[in-house]
Amino acid sequence: MLLPLKIQFDMIIYPFIAGFIIGIFFDIYRIIRGKERIKIISILQDVLFWILCSIIVFIFLLKFNYGFLNLYVYVFILLGMGIYFIFLSKKLLKFESLLIRKLLKIIRVIFKNLIYIFKSIFIK
Repeated sequence: MLLPLKIQFDMIIYPFIAGFIIGIFFDIYRIIRGKERIKIISILQDVLFWILCSIIVFIFLLKFNYGFLNLYVYVFILLGMGIYFIFLSKKLLKFESLLIRKLLKIIRVIFKNLIYIFKSIFIK
């Protein structure tokens, strides 16, 4: 039985988008992880990251791709990841790194101000 053209298009475009999303998540993961010195912790983090990514992609494809998992789905996921890493990874890695640094700085300032307020109220 042939599938309608819209479903066929969805079965191509959503795995591509899922691969793109995996690439973005991987860049964020690389920034957060940094240069880990302990090998076993690094391996454990990698395994947990890929388990989380596989769950996210499975839910994404189940929602948008009707749950079809064929060879071409994996091919388009890899194609989406490849295109992301070739064309956008370096630019977005710099932007994501800057964004994470700024967010951490804002959180640190808010935390220090809250500590100061609590110290001034409770410690006299």
